[in-house]
Amino acid sequence: MKKIYTVLVAALLCFGLNSCGKKEAGKETETSSAPKKVGLVFDIGGRGDKSFNDAAYKGLEEAKEKLGIDFEVIDPGDGSDRESALRKLASKKDIGLVFGVGFIFTDDINNIAKEFPDKKFACVDYSIDPSKQIPPNVEAIEFKEEEGSFLVGVIAALNSKTKKVGFIGGMESNLIRKFEEGFKQGVEYADPEVQVLSGYVSVSPEGFKNPGKAKEIALSQYDSGADIIYHASGLSGLGLFEAAREKNKFAIGVDMDQQKEAPGFVMTSMVKLVDRAVFNTVKDFTENKFTGGIKTFGLQDNGVSYVYDENNKSLISDEIILKTEEAKKKLSSGEIKIVLK
Repeated sequence: MKKIYTVLVAALLCFGLNSCGKKEAGKETETSSAPKKVGLVFDIGGRGDKSFNDAAYKGLEEAKEKLGIDFEVIDPGDGSDRESALRKLASKKDIGLVFGVGFIFTDDINNIAKEFPDKKFACVDYSIDPSKQIPPNVEAIEFKEEEGSFLVGVIAALNSKTKKVGFIGGMESNLIRKFEEGFKQGVEYADPEVQVLSGYVSVSPEGFKNPGKAKEIALSQYDSGADIIYHASGLSGLGLFEAAREKNKFAIGVDMDQQKEAPGFVMTSMVKLVDRAVFNTVKDFTENKFTGGIKTFGLQDNGVSYVYDENNKSLISDEIILKTEEAKKKLSSGEIKIVLK
């Protein structure tokens, strides 16, 4: 009897240990089946541009804080190593989602996505070509920059004392022309008599990291009578803020609230909520809800707007804000339509 009891206990212990082993193995498979680390490659200008790249990084930081993810970033410098940077991050087993920040990543991210079909990719400001198919593992993030630019155009026109305002673009491209066209049409809507002086830093991506050239353009526009200048030029915009301080004129920031770059001289900023887009994409990824395809953020999605708070309310009258908000409602409803050339 004693012998039978001993055998029975041993069998039960063995069964229990095997069961535990199976649970642990199952648990390990569950946690390691889908890597939750995120990779991101910065656009030209890199982190510290106080604009587009910093907004994307802010989204990653929020995702780390609220979603518990880890991340790794690469700054490709002049941008020539974009593809190799994307491949380096995609090759890492613990990274499941890779971002490219900027429209110049479009072709590179398409190529790498095909090379790594088991990984997810997202491109901020993806350049959509109707004749080309977006890979199923790519999320093409785009914004209606023209809508936010229209609103700051209204503010600039109604605040201008000289009836001249300026625009500085980083690179001559379809994307930056959306900023320019929205701004111009906002100015015309508010006051057809106000003239817009436009200038571009470069025809290449280098235009997003040349503050010296942007300052030169800004000084020329101020000297030509512009009293408010709006920029869409990334890191180059820091040159505009220097010129605004020197000439005691106003600037309008872009992508993030840029008032800290020249307190008292930044009338407002057209904010493009890149951080929200990055955070939401990471959230979908961690919840296995990543679908790929085109994701568009405009006024109706709270994807673009303008800054009006304690820091700049003394620079913009209540009457002008009322007119700007009226224009915002008309844009959202479709009563006002922006024509992109």
